[in-house]
Amino acid sequence: MQKNKFIVIEGLEGAGKTNACICIKKILNQYNIKNIILVRQPGSTPIAEEIRKLIQKKFDTDNFIKETELLLMYAARIQLIETIIKPALKNGKWVICDRHDLSSLAYQGGGLGIKKTIITQLKNLFLKDFIPDLTIYLDISPKIGLKRALKRSPLDQIENRSLNFFKKARKIYLKNIKLNQKIIKINANLDLKTVTKNITKKMSNWLHKQVI
Repeated sequence: MQKNKFIVIEGLEGAGKTNACICIKKILNQYNIKNIILVRQPGSTPIAEEIRKLIQKKFDTDNFIKETELLLMYAARIQLIETIIKPALKNGKWVICDRHDLSSLAYQGGGLGIKKTIITQLKNLFLKDFIPDLTIYLDISPKIGLKRALKRSPLDQIENRSLNFFKKARKIYLKNIKLNQKIIKINANLDLKTVTKNITKKMSNWLHKQVI
């Protein structure tokens, strides 16, 4: 018997987060866990999806200042958590989420240079003690990730940022996962079959520990 959980997938562009979400859902199904929803940040509610489009849009005469981007990310995050994720968890559903607040530390913190204390204040103010039961971090070289992302589709406003931006974001990811025992690191530089195999192994080991 499994208690329902909140599982987050993190990583840079091209790390394979969408595939990982699908993979984890299949693994849970194999454990006879069927009551699952998949969501993404920013997005997965009408309001949050509009915020996502706004953030990804390229403007001819205006650009977001970094604080605006951070606040928009949190606006979409809060909307999703309060209207979808928390009610789902309350109703016994498992939630798999593509990105969560660690992305803000990496992208707006590491990449854009916003102080961690500011981001932490937002987290404490709006998320409080709401944290994932498990985070899977897909670690990938920025060069490899951006190359994969470009093959997938034209790059959006965030994906089109400098290589140095993503190097700094990755540095923050790697720093923070060392501080959190609820984060599992997966080497996403490898081929999809190998990454899927490694996710399956790690997830299975984690699920065995959750049996009550």
